[in-house]
Amino acid sequence: MKKPLILSLALILISTISFAQKDKKKIIADLDAKKDHYKEIAKELWTNPELGYLEENSSALLQSELKKEGFTIEKGVAGIPTAFTATYGSGSPVIGVLGEFDALPGMSQDAVPFRKARVAGAPGQACGHHLFGTGSMAAAIAANDYLKESGKSGTIRFYGTPAEEGGSGKVYMVRAGLFDDVDAIVSWHAGDRNASNPSTNLATISGKFRFTGKSSHAAMAPELGRSALDGVEGMNDLVNMLREHTTEPTRIHYVITKGGDAPNIVPKEAEVYYVIRHSNRLEVKAVWDRVVKAAEGAAIGTETEMTYEIIGGTYEKLPNEALAKLMHSNMTIVGGVDYTEEEVAFAKEIQKTLGAPKPIESAGEIQPMKFTYGKASADTGDVSWNTPTGAVNTATWVPGTPAHSWQAVAAGGTDIGFKGMMVAAKTIALSAMDLFKNPKLLEEIKAEFNERRGADFKYEALLGDRKPALDYRKN
Repeated sequence: MKKPLILSLALILISTISFAQKDKKKIIADLDAKKDHYKEIAKELWTNPELGYLEENSSALLQSELKKEGFTIEKGVAGIPTAFTATYGSGSPVIGVLGEFDALPGMSQDAVPFRKARVAGAPGQACGHHLFGTGSMAAAIAANDYLKESGKSGTIRFYGTPAEEGGSGKVYMVRAGLFDDVDAIVSWHAGDRNASNPSTNLATISGKFRFTGKSSHAAMAPELGRSALDGVEGMNDLVNMLREHTTEPTRIHYVITKGGDAPNIVPKEAEVYYVIRHSNRLEVKAVWDRVVKAAEGAAIGTETEMTYEIIGGTYEKLPNEALAKLMHSNMTIVGGVDYTEEEVAFAKEIQKTLGAPKPIESAGEIQPMKFTYGKASADTGDVSWNTPTGAVNTATWVPGTPAHSWQAVAAGGTDIGFKGMMVAAKTIALSAMDLFKNPKLLEEIKAEFNERRGADFKYEALLGDRKPALDYRKN
């Protein structure tokens, strides 16, 4: 090869890299210019938290913002009033972005470094979904702007996904085929560090067991009563004995959601809510069947009647290393979260309440990429078995803060949370841009996806063909 030709090819490569860097700098600058606006939206969702399938205002607010930016909105998808899709562009590739917005019950907390509920007993954004929904929306809008200005073919689609916390909202959306045409998903979640790891987690099945007996005066005629609460307690005793005979890492959780009205009345009705987890969905199904047998045995032994309802069910997450690498490289470009002096002071107070605090300066670092095995669960798992999925965590909480804690709610209502949200928005937007520009990268991602999933895979939702449990948070 002649030197002029080599030089020409080198110049083309340098020019291509230069244009890519220029595009990424513009995306970052545009998101920075809108950060105060996105902060206001996230703060609105934080101030007015809504529970799963009840997120009417949260869903409407995100839809309104996306519609203003030219997205086509489809409301009430998959039979869920608060679920929606927002689409811009046309043709391939189709890149999806997930956005959650549901809160957790009883987690109300003010944006202060000590325990103080804003509204006693009210919900709170203890898993950072106000940041999740807003940050993902910001990323989708930035990707939309890139498509407009570059003239490239491609479709960006935002998924408004309700009821992640136990309601399995995404499962119904997967089951309805809403992800069938998507080439890749780029997503994120709130956390206490900045990391992009190919990871898996635990599959789940959850459900409510309802016992019905006969009420009677507990002192004057106890022999005439059949206690539904005895049925629940008998079931719980049997399941607790079952724990010894399960494989690792089986997790079984329950809470009695109804136990009677007064101690001198034999309870006619009682209810217990169970969650089963394991790293393999087939083992989850096997343990669930054994829990059902425990409930049936308890009903026989207490002469009560039992019915049960599967509320949710989620797959374990299918990792994708190629997509994780892409998102890690873009997060490295974006950088972590820098604290002001006031935020450092806030963080130090928060850390006094934590059992295992981590260095505050770690919020500004990007963690090395590594394969991780998570112990939590999420309905993102079902998405990942249908579409290649990558996700990052960003430091929206003080380092060392666990999810589902008042400390997470507190930081999520401050600039600490909003800064972490913008790290995620930038990382997702840059990654979407790379996927639009590089078909070979998508081919690599899909090849890994198909190999990990296997040629014989057939999707079957763990929650069966039931309709969305739209009232699971009402009682």
